[in-house]
Amino acid sequence: MSIFIKIKINEKTCKGFSECGECVKICPVNIFDKKENRIITIEVNEDECTLCNLCLDKCPVDAIEIEKLYDK
Repeated sequence: MSIFIKIKINEKTCKGFSECGECVKICPVNIFDKKENRIITIEVNEDECTLCNLCLDKCPVDAIEIEKLYDK
């Protein structure tokens, strides 16, 4: 479980790995993975997120949300 960051993927808008997978390709810390033709987050890697926003910039359907848990 993450302490600082929670990354959410809106599965309704995410096209899934078979059609896109850009977040898997671009993430420098391997937060995203494919599983059964859909994108998932690897929760143990979430706190490695550098907030580079590469995944947000690359996602064509804005399906990724990064929640900063330390702002609460």
